[in-house]
Amino acid sequence: MTDRSESFDLNRASWDERVPAHAESPDYALDRFAGDPAFLSGVVRFDLPRLGDVAGLDVVHLQCHIGTDTVSLARLGARVTGLDFSAAAVEQARGFAAGLGLDVPFVQADVYDAVDALGGNRFDLVFTGIGALCWLPDIDRWAGVVAGLLRPGGRLFLREGHPMLWSIDETRPDGLLVVEHPYFERDEPVVWDEGGTYVQTDRTFTRNVTHEWNHGLGEIVTALHRHGLALTMLVEHYSAPWDTVPGRTTVDDLGEFRLTDRRWRLPMTYTLQATKA
Repeated sequence: MTDRSESFDLNRASWDERVPAHAESPDYALDRFAGDPAFLSGVVRFDLPRLGDVAGLDVVHLQCHIGTDTVSLARLGARVTGLDFSAAAVEQARGFAAGLGLDVPFVQADVYDAVDALGGNRFDLVFTGIGALCWLPDIDRWAGVVAGLLRPGGRLFLREGHPMLWSIDETRPDGLLVVEHPYFERDEPVVWDEGGTYVQTDRTFTRNVTHEWNHGLGEIVTALHRHGLALTMLVEHYSAPWDTVPGRTTVDDLGEFRLTDRRWRLPMTYTLQATKA
């Protein structure tokens, strides 16, 4: 079995190296945040009808990266704390929020250590977003962390890449949608060795080996149920906020990518909400 501490070290090194490129990229739009006090990230904007009013809520954003979604929640009136395992990302997020005049605390910690790292504080809302769960080897352990962070009656709000999407080989030249990678959680990670990143950038990278895990939709829902959270929303979407299968997508009016040909063939993302009893 792969040493999970080795996996986390490899992943952290990859994320640390990519922080400057992400902060500079127009895809994260830090300049638009600076120029428009009402501007929100595309991830938060997409789910506003489902997220509802968060003004006055105590919110923790897990795996917050450089803080664009975290700051967006603060702009909606939440008292929000961000948490990420990358020191470089947390440093960037702190400077970003401070430059906007926002008092948003950011904590560096692995998501599995979040309950202790946040001092045992409890929250009204746990928020986590696109591309977070694939870095975690154990979805049941994650669900336990979410439950441990929520007050009674608090809720989890999650938008994530669909496990069906993660199982597809997006590189096939024949255009077929073929299942190649695991759909269900496995002990062993999928190992990638890829340069580049998911945003526009001219930078090159050297830390390119990463380890990822998929988690089936049923596994996620079951884990949350096991830890006392009741599912209140599950919406699957045709679209994603990044180019999921390059060369086969079209950008819609929300800036999201959808299959150009018969979009109904593949769920790309989903939004899930669950409430703690």
